[in-house]
Parts: sequence; C-alpha cells; structure tokens
Amino acid sequence: MSEMRYEAPKTVEAAVALLAGASGTLRVLAGGTDLLVQMKSGRVDPTLVVDVKGIPEMTTIAVENGGFRFGAAVPAMTLHEHAAFSKAWPGLTEAAMLIGSYQIKGRASVGGNLCNASPAADSVPALIAAGATATIAGPNGRREVKVEDIATGPGKTSLGKGEIVVSFFLPARPAHSGDAYLRFIPRTEMDIAVVGAGINLTLDASGKCTAARVCIGAVAERALLVPDAAKALVGTTVDAAAIEKMGAACSAAAKPIDDKRGTKVYRTKVCGVMAKRAAAIALNRAKGAN
Repeated sequence: MSEMRYEAPKTVEAAVALLAGASGTLRVLAGGTDLLVQMKSGRVDPTLVVDVKGIPEMTTIAVENGGFRFGAAVPAMTLHEHAAFSKAWPGLTEAAMLIGSYQIKGRASVGGNLCNASPAADSVPALIAAGATATIAGPNGRREVKVEDIATGPGKTSLGKGEIVVSFFLPARPAHSGDAYLRFIPRTEMDIAVVGAGINLTLDASGKCTAARVCIGAVAERALLVPDAAKALVGTTVDAAAIEKMGAACSAAAKPIDDKRGTKVYRTKVCGVMAKRAAAIALNRAKGAN
C-alpha cells in the first residue's frame, strides 16, 4: 500500500477543492463500509481520502418545500430513526435498512451505496422509484441530477473530477401515495440482492393510479427505471391485471448475467415476481394501510 493522505474538511467547498486539486486515486469517505473493505482487500489503494462526515450539510435531514432533503453521508439508521422521514418514505427507509448488519447500518450511507455503483445496491432502486434528485458539487459549482443518471455501470458514475454528491431531495408526497422495495436473496439477512424492485405510486380519490415509478436492481449493469412498467399501472386501479402487466414489463426490461448466484432465466422471472409483490405493498400503503 502506498502512502495515503487523509483529510477531514468541514465544508463542501473545502472537500471539492481537495479532490479537484489532487491527483492519483481519490476516494470520499462517508460511512466507509465499502471503501475500507476495498482498501483492506487491496482492491483500492487511494492516494487521498476525504472524510466528509464532519460536513453538516452532508449529515443532516431537513424538511424542504414540503419534502425532505438528506445529506449523502447520513447513515441508514439515522433515516430509519427519523420518524417523519420513515413515515413518509417507508419503502426507501426499508431499502436503506437492508444494507448489512445493524452495526453496518449505523455507518453506511445512501450516498455511499449509490456512488459505490454496485448494480445490486439496495437503496438505489428505491431512491430512483421515489423520484429523488441529487445535488452534486464540483469545481464548476452545483448541479441537480436525477439519481438514475449517476451510476453508469459497475463501479462507475457520471461524476467528474472533484465532484461529490452532497445531498438528496425527495419532493412532497401527494395524498394517497405509497412506496415499497423488495429484494430476493439466498439467505434471510446480510446478503447481496439477486433481484431488487422499487415501486412508488399515487392514487386519486377514486383509487385510480395517477403516477408511478418502477425501478429494478441487480438485473443489469445499473439500476433500471422501467417506464413501461409504470405505464401499466397508470390509469388503472392497480388491479391484478395491471400488476401482472407491470411485472411482465419488468422481466422484459431485465438484462441480467449468469453467475453463481442466479441464471439469466431465473433472475428475469424473479424480477417480475418481486416487482408485483412490491406493487401490492405500495398499493396498500397508498390506500392508508402500513
């Protein structure tokens, strides 16, 4: 391992300046639950590590324009313990709480889960289904980006040199809205998703779906938003036929690989199944049942 420089700036601007002005292998430390494992195994040998846990903007949850903004370094457990946030976004909260053991959840962040860019990241499909946007800061200022546009492939993101994800914004929820995330894993706990599915939908007063977002994970090189799956739900009462059509659209969009954890055929089928189950949970939540 080469000599490593460690910095702990107190502002976003200072963090950006450090990353923009350095060369070599640069890494941001939020929870560290991916980075430290990668360093210990020798997969990553950074020349600079920028610890952002001391930046208030990146470690707080706040109400904003009726919605929520939370820092990219907020631990999963903190989201879970924030009563208003977890009530408004139970699906996203549950997805974040699937990241490792309870000890890991106390450190692991949604920002880190996203920027690690694993196709099987649990919080990412739920975040995309929620319609979240990310605030990115860099040498040229700040920009807003849809979460689905950040990961570009395994271990790769669209972030430029010196850019970091600062926070996520979730818009105000209309009445009669619900979200859910489900994954399939070989074990009962602490495993990597073979398939994941996040659903977010809104009903009108008559029970008809007026808006939906469906995202699938672990079945392509990155989490995939599936517009055809959403279209299958909008305009319906999210009945059995609509849910079946939505599940079929998810399976059709899946582009999985064969590996020791599942075949292409298996993952494609299970993708539709998990999406249908998640849709049923989101529907019940939209109707007022938790």
